[in-house]
Amino acid sequence: MKRTSLLALLACQAIPHVAFAGDPLPPYRQPISLTSAIQQDSATLPEIEVRPPATAADASAEAATPTPQSGVPFDAPSGLTSDSTLPNSNFDESFSESFQSLSEQMFGGSMSNPTGLNSIARSESSLFESNRMGSVIDRDELDRRQATTMYRALQNEVGVMLQQTGNGQLSPFIRGLTGQQILILVDGIRMNTSILRPGPNQYAATIDPGSIDHIEIIRGAESALWGSDAMGGVINVVTRSADPLRGNYFSPLFTQTYSTAEASSYTRMGFSTWSGATGITGGISYLDVGQLDRGGDLGRQPGTDYNQYAGDIKLQRMLTENHLFTFAMQHFEQYDLARSDRFLPFVLGPTTDGTVPTQRPTYFDPQQRDLIYGRLEGLLPDDALLADSYSVTLSGSRTKEASVVDRYSGNDPNATITRREIGEFDDLGWGTTVSFGKNLNDYGKLTYGMDYYNESIDAERVRIDNPELPGATPSVTDPQYPDDSQADRVGVYTSWYVPLTERLDATTSVRYENLNVSGTPNFDTLGPTYFERSYQDWIASVGLGYHLTDEVKLFGGYYEGFRAPTIDDLTANKTFLQNNQSVPLVGNLNVEAEQSKTYEVGLKFNYDRLRLQVTEFWTDFDSFINREVIGGARFLTNQEAYLNGTELAGEYLLERNLALYGNFYYAYGEVTTTDDFISRVPPTQGVLGLRMTDPCRNAYIDVFTWMVDRADRYAESNLGDARFIAGGTPGYATLNARVGRSFGESNQHHVSLSLENITDKYYRVLGSGVDGPGFNAVFGYQFSM
Repeated sequence: MKRTSLLALLACQAIPHVAFAGDPLPPYRQPISLTSAIQQDSATLPEIEVRPPATAADASAEAATPTPQSGVPFDAPSGLTSDSTLPNSNFDESFSESFQSLSEQMFGGSMSNPTGLNSIARSESSLFESNRMGSVIDRDELDRRQATTMYRALQNEVGVMLQQTGNGQLSPFIRGLTGQQILILVDGIRMNTSILRPGPNQYAATIDPGSIDHIEIIRGAESALWGSDAMGGVINVVTRSADPLRGNYFSPLFTQTYSTAEASSYTRMGFSTWSGATGITGGISYLDVGQLDRGGDLGRQPGTDYNQYAGDIKLQRMLTENHLFTFAMQHFEQYDLARSDRFLPFVLGPTTDGTVPTQRPTYFDPQQRDLIYGRLEGLLPDDALLADSYSVTLSGSRTKEASVVDRYSGNDPNATITRREIGEFDDLGWGTTVSFGKNLNDYGKLTYGMDYYNESIDAERVRIDNPELPGATPSVTDPQYPDDSQADRVGVYTSWYVPLTERLDATTSVRYENLNVSGTPNFDTLGPTYFERSYQDWIASVGLGYHLTDEVKLFGGYYEGFRAPTIDDLTANKTFLQNNQSVPLVGNLNVEAEQSKTYEVGLKFNYDRLRLQVTEFWTDFDSFINREVIGGARFLTNQEAYLNGTELAGEYLLERNLALYGNFYYAYGEVTTTDDFISRVPPTQGVLGLRMTDPCRNAYIDVFTWMVDRADRYAESNLGDARFIAGGTPGYATLNARVGRSFGESNQHHVSLSLENITDKYYRVLGSGVDGPGFNAVFGYQFSM
């Protein structure tokens, strides 16, 4: 048995669109299933005829000559199947040139993840074959969205609500959950740490969208694959890599974007190069954001301006034809980043219960994230018994946050600062992940491995009373987290995909997870006391898929979620709900790990014109971690709760280059123990749009409306929070348009324009500290070779 090489398998993706010297680069490469081809006999690449540059006469002759369908670039060896080969042989490939089908949108299978073991599914899979509700946001779509921030990168994804306590901050909600209950990965490496706050936090914003190749999203629990935190869903941000299929090349990249509503300017300069067996890609970016111009006649919102810069570099080396080494570094830093909801006049509300929080201007400077990792992955020899493919990753991370908080005597113009707190914490971590894949032929595919992460936290804080008075001096006070805090987690997992019949398949996953946390907080009753806590659990999931026809798939499953209490849960000394103070409570040490069970069923349609995913889900929480007032103090307790909802996303191709698309999302959640709503469950919302594309010119016109229903299912904790508009957050609809086109000899220039909230509608995303932007014109220019 002879396997193809790792690089040859990657090359198969580009064969239908081979670019010769002088030809413009194709707008996208059609992916194939990498892992499904690993075990195949004598798979070879077709011969490529190298020709002189085509003349106009040659082009006319070629246009008159029938060409094979792009979905069948070569004769596959016997038994070779591909997730990108559409189930129905009559599929009209011309439609996929403008709009990729569900079979062509892949988890894994790129140069950033050639084995698929670091994809969100820990294997290579198409959206159609996956038994989950998922999506892939590729680089072309990110450019259409003019993604200068992660907010713009993820905006309007079905089932994903984006909350911002401050401009430049971001907390995605998936299926009504956020913060510690959502897992975010970067290149398959955990970005979640033990200092993530419950509820909304800002850390999802600390990724430069210019460094991204694509984003993978799975909705619903995936703790059996990824462990703690993966309860509401998983987001995997996959960064750019150099492209060996272009041969030896050097390509510069320049991006400039300007937004009128924020008076913001985003600049990124980057490059990509491949020479011999080595590729390097990287870039630097700078974003300067002014105060946000809100909808209606409200003007610009104070406390919404900030600056950020980022840099990244990735080196990849083909050690042999079957082994790839990757080394990458990322740095991201924001400064003068305000927590917008604590500034006047926003803090005045009014709130639902009539309370008026006191202004407390807060700045983060810096808000910083760093990641460095090395990865070795590839294919194993033919006679390897336990695995065909492997991936080994060693990573280091840093999350640093410094803050200045001014507490005022009141909200009148003459109020004085009564206390200033200057704090900083630095979370340093390292981890390793080892994964293997094995093709079992008639018995499916097996993926298994382990991961380990370790963190240590350094923290400090000083307090200055009446800082504006002469002679005011700082005094040491309790930091946000104990200075000796530590956390580690280890997990082992296995996932088995097996075809049960010609139409029925199953994917079952099992994981064992163990987490340890420790530190010496200054408890409210005991004073400084060292503690240790351990949490462990077995987690399982089963997903089923049944092909009703070649184009329609019924899918569903049972998925367990798991989240262990973190350093933030057990030890944080911080402000929450705008003005309330949280201190370490001994009683919080009794809280148990959070557990959930999700049941879902759905359908996927993959016709040549209709591509649609729809699912219904129900999640039961046996031990939902929530705050409960006991004796005047807010303790963490385990409660019972549930969530249920509906998600739908799809498109219908009216013509070869014209599609009607949209999505719809509904969710409802209650904490049954306290007969209260789950906080911040997103209101019913949807998107409806019409898009026309021209792949040859990389041109598009897109007109869409974003519609959101009124949100008045406030939890008790929301009633005194100025981020929740009194009596209910009004519903709204915005009208938006996007247009863009490439030009130049090789389509190296690209210009784009977005007109957002054309009617200048005032709105606020539920629970946000930032109002929505009013009318916004976004101008973009990009140069790439």
